[in-house]
Amino acid sequence: QVQLVESGGGLVQAGGSLRLSCAASGRTFSRYNMGWFRQAPGKEREFVASIYWSDGSTNYADSVKGRFTISSDNRKNTVYLQMNSLKPEDTAVYYCNAKFSGGFDNYWGQGTQVTVSS
Repeated sequence: QVQLVESGGGLVQAGGSLRLSCAASGRTFSRYNMGWFRQAPGKEREFVASIYWSDGSTNYADSVKGRFTISSDNRKNTVYLQMNSLKPEDTAVYYCNAKFSGGFDNYWGQGTQVTVSS
């Protein structure tokens, strides 16, 4: 059974940093795109960043480019999102996602709250 467990959220002042972690278990994720999405109150869930586990290729939303960095530790089966220069508009619940590149398997974590105060 696939499990994605996020951690690292919290309250931070604008300009500060946080690092989110997503511990993945339940299968081999080498052909999965691991991503971070976020959902602010009253808004739709939106893409933040992703990394393809097997080759490390990354993608970012324009709103976070240059501020956020996604990375993975294959030995720990963990994906990270380093968030720097945080802004109040980054406030949201952040979700970890695992999407199989060769099919329809798609999994979500339970989410972790990030709140950026001005």
